[in-house]
Amino acid sequence: MKDIKGDMGTVLKTGKISVGSKNVISALLTANPKLVLVSGNCPNDLKEQLVYYSMLSSVPYSVTEETSAELGSVCGKPFPASAVAVLDAGESDIISKLKKDAEKTVKR
Repeated sequence: MKDIKGDMGTVLKTGKISVGSKNVISALLTANPKLVLVSGNCPNDLKEQLVYYSMLSSVPYSVTEETSAELGSVCGKPFPASAVAVLDAGESDIISKLKKDAEKTVKR
């Protein structure tokens, strides 16, 4: 969580995000986000929808270990967030870091 927290702080300062599963699905259908983060405790049906729309839009996604409460807190929101879309990463390198992590897990 420490890496995501620092990277999300940079994204919040210099980039743009969309918070909440409905907003993320809407962004996947219209805005073409750079990355989708899904909380670890997101309901399975919603998680499947988010992954499905991400794959249709060719947008990388990551199912994090953080709970929705922690993900909302990382984004500076006082409520839980099942999903977050990074619309503009700004000066953060969160996208390249998460791609490297995904490659590591695929190679194992």
